[in-house]
Amino acid sequence: MSEGIEGKIVLITGGSTGLGAETAKLLAARGAHVAVAARRKDRLNEVVAQIEQAGGMARAYTLDVTDKAQVEAVVDAVVTDFGRLDVLVNNAGLMPIRPMSEVNTGEWDQMIDVNLKGVLYGIASVLPRFLAQESGHIINLSSVAGIKVFAPGGTVYSGTKFAVSAISEGLRQEVGAKVRVTSIEPGAVDSELKHGTSGTATETVLDFYKEAIPASSVARAIAFAIEQPADVDINAIVLRPTSQQF
Repeated sequence: MSEGIEGKIVLITGGSTGLGAETAKLLAARGAHVAVAARRKDRLNEVVAQIEQAGGMARAYTLDVTDKAQVEAVVDAVVTDFGRLDVLVNNAGLMPIRPMSEVNTGEWDQMIDVNLKGVLYGIASVLPRFLAQESGHIINLSSVAGIKVFAPGGTVYSGTKFAVSAISEGLRQEVGAKVRVTSIEPGAVDSELKHGTSGTATETVLDFYKEAIPASSVARAIAFAIEQPADVDINAIVLRPTSQQF
């Protein structure tokens, strides 16, 4: 089951826990060489240790995706350490759910910086390399909230994820002849994302996530997109818990 994955160099942002960590482990098990990047180096080191114990190859890089210079530096470091880069998984994200009437502009700024600018900085850092080598794959984590507005409470979050889906599709139209682009649009997934909510919406969010699917389910979807032959581009994958209506 390693066809199309074995030997590829994959950089995953938000790779210290949850979806990012599970994706790193699965791809490494299928023969990819994985670079995991996030702010918490201790968590990254744990992921790398687990991959290496299982016989895989991985390295950890400290990264705040809201810092454009850091994103560029990490991409440069991965290319230096591994010799090239084949796949970027823009996974880092935040989801504080709160009615807009509470006007928490600090949370709005954070979501725009991480969910939207972080994705754009990742794209900007790898796209010139991918175009020059005439190959590469950019995988952006959107959400079902990027195809249907999650309201009340998730309006701004949906705004950022709609933007990620739109950017993914526009990028595909612009560079699809050389670079593959995939938007992953999950429903409720068991990860730390649900703990980003505080205040009045906390109980509602935690209740919504009671029937969440495991992060490994999304990891398999990402692997499916990567393992396709070079002339096949999986543009979008929507996956939800079977019981989820939204």
